[in-house]
Amino acid sequence: MTLAAGALALLRRGIADPDTQWSLGTFGAIAEFSRDEDEPAQVTMATDMLSAITERGGIALRLDPRIRPFASESLARVDWNQRVALCLPEHACAMNRRGVFTELGADGHALRGEDRDSILFDLGLGALQADFCVRIDDAGAAASLRQHVGRPIFEPGNPAMGIILDANPHRVFVSRLGRVEVFQPIPPATGKSPDGPHTHVLPKLLKSGRSHPATEPVPEGWIPCAHLYPPHPARNGLGQPRPFEAGHLDFFQATMAAFGDPATLAIKQRVRDAVRAGSPPAELPHDRHGRASARIALRQMKAAGDASPALPAWLASLDQGSLDQPDDEAALHGG
Repeated sequence: MTLAAGALALLRRGIADPDTQWSLGTFGAIAEFSRDEDEPAQVTMATDMLSAITERGGIALRLDPRIRPFASESLARVDWNQRVALCLPEHACAMNRRGVFTELGADGHALRGEDRDSILFDLGLGALQADFCVRIDDAGAAASLRQHVGRPIFEPGNPAMGIILDANPHRVFVSRLGRVEVFQPIPPATGKSPDGPHTHVLPKLLKSGRSHPATEPVPEGWIPCAHLYPPHPARNGLGQPRPFEAGHLDFFQATMAAFGDPATLAIKQRVRDAVRAGSPPAELPHDRHGRASARIALRQMKAAGDASPALPAWLASLDQGSLDQPDDEAALHGG
């Protein structure tokens, strides 16, 4: 059994494209991997694995034949987010779900040979589809952390997180589909995440126990074990506006047609057809995802420079810029 040709082509295109971004984790804790267009990278495409490694981090993705890509969009503050969840069946996605800080030993699966003798510690966040680890190459820091093995990492009075922050280790997030490693320093609590590979761990969101944001309509029985974010047509990888790229919009709409929800596609097409026919604004679908899909269709028409005379009235009537999601979801799972 092999991965479907369409899914394989999507993943191979993504790993080769420096404008495609990746993430791995759960709701409340993710590692993100990206690289600059001119950044040196070791890209490998084997029959069972894809990988990209830079001086700032890396990703390795197992080509599990059970992968189901699921493409979706969600509202952002001024435009929209887009992503492809790489899902496994719920019964096949579970990781170790350790609930306490745990030493795992040398990281023999590290992406780079020079890191394979360093010691891996699982933070013990207990998530379903990912383990969240730090990799320590300093013997003194490892010895200090061993004194706190078996305790919850966020337990009051536990100094382990302080030791980790001082050591500034690599972060290694692992799922059944592979791993993302971040080599860049951990920013201070008051600092901004660095450009390129970085991690987010937000205990408040982790407590929800959810595997993905409510704004991401993943099919029932499937769990996202990694994500890819193809190039956005209206902004660059840093989230900054850029001249509109029609080819990026066309590519992701084709990806939605291949791997998205048919009902979402139908809603968006009805909205586009009505606007182009000059129909007056109609009522939005009643469900959350349907409303968002209709508004995204309008925003995409505007961004693409659609000249339909009815478009301004539809935007004024139906898209007032408010979000149907908390800001923490939008901030943590953009793309």
